[in-house]
Amino acid sequence: MLFGKKINRVVDVKKAEERFAKDREQLPLEKKDKPAMILAALIVFVPAFLLVLAVFALVLYLFFFRFL
Repeated sequence: MLFGKKINRVVDVKKAEERFAKDREQLPLEKKDKPAMILAALIVFVPAFLLVLAVFALVLYLFFFRFL
């Protein structure tokens, strides 16, 4: 089958979760991995959040405050 592993992973979620937990235990995090992941998340999500906030503010301005 072309995507057999992926289909089995979707069909048998419990087995895939157990295998992921086992693999996760074998590869522990290093000392600075958590701060690096937090920094990477901030780099990704903060600009996206600011963009959504700017669009929201622009819509509010156009609907409510343009004629003041």
